[in-house]
Amino acid sequence: MIPWNRLATSTIPGGDGELRLMQRGAEFSIMLGRIELMNSRLSGSEEALATITRERLGERKRSRILIGGLGMGFTLRAALACFPDDAEITVAELVPAVVAWARGPMASIFGTSLDDPRVSIEIADVGKVIRSGRRFDAILLDVDNGPEGLTRQSNDRLYEIEGLVAALKALAPKGVLAVWSQGADPKFAQRLLKSGFAVDEVRVRANKGRSGARHTIWLASSPGN
Repeated sequence: MIPWNRLATSTIPGGDGELRLMQRGAEFSIMLGRIELMNSRLSGSEEALATITRERLGERKRSRILIGGLGMGFTLRAALACFPDDAEITVAELVPAVVAWARGPMASIFGTSLDDPRVSIEIADVGKVIRSGRRFDAILLDVDNGPEGLTRQSNDRLYEIEGLVAALKALAPKGVLAVWSQGADPKFAQRLLKSGFAVDEVRVRANKGRSGARHTIWLASSPGN
């Protein structure tokens, strides 16, 4: 068994604990304490966050997409693969080190995705971007392990009524709020409904295969004019 090697660490602005970037052979892991937040072998549900959103939006021209959380770039790369050349994709990443890791130790995973002309990276709290007055056709949130904040308590605000109403206001008519979660959360689905969204819940495999863990994606649609 190849041992894990710690490559780098970083604090989380406004959060507790320390992020650790680990490597074992060609495999990478980002951990918070003993909890693995993401692994380079498990990309299926993060990719589905982008591909299912694209299906819901349809053939919309010049789609403006906001991705909350860069992580290992699975959602970003899937968005680049499925959205056309006229799309604008903004990635809000709170932790500067995560972007540095993407351009450094994990450059082989990210390839040229960060330099794609459709992409802009903002070192920012995605909640602040949502409240900035900009409008998006889709907002994709994968900033924690789900609606219950794990890495940072203030992430909870994204998933409470106030944060969901802000997301609704930031969406264009018939826009999509897509939220990734490690598991189901019936109370969160109810909050989406109370905030004014129409809601679907999808369960997808973490590893793109026919077995293994399933993750949850909520697809919340804003009303049309």
